[in-house]
Amino acid sequence: MLKISAGPYRFSARLETDAAPKSVAAFRKLLPLRTKLIHARWSGEATWIPFGDLDVGVGFENATRYPAPGQLLLYPGGVSETEILIPYGAAAFGSKAGPLTGNHFATIVDGVDQLRELGRKALWEGAQDIVFEEV
Repeated sequence: MLKISAGPYRFSARLETDAAPKSVAAFRKLLPLRTKLIHARWSGEATWIPFGDLDVGVGFENATRYPAPGQLLLYPGGVSETEILIPYGAAAFGSKAGPLTGNHFATIVDGVDQLRELGRKALWEGAQDIVFEEV
């Protein structure tokens, strides 16, 4: 399980080890992860964490373009930069280069009802601190 602290909000997430084992392993190498969360530009009601040219060493697995709120995606890079997408509402994952698919590697199981508030806070107040820790 993951403990996620973002702005004033707290979440718990299940790692999707069966559906996306390589993505989960790559994500675990980043833990504990302390960074900033910003509002998505192209993907609809979502926030994201840009990683630039970071090579996480995985391809596509359990990939989707239309994640549900709380389904965390890891985009391993390629057409666009490496990133994590955290949707809080209607989302169609994409970038300025066009539609993307990302690896669904974790699912928020506690606190999903707070995601919309976090998304609005990132939209109207700017970047939010976010911390991922495995528990």
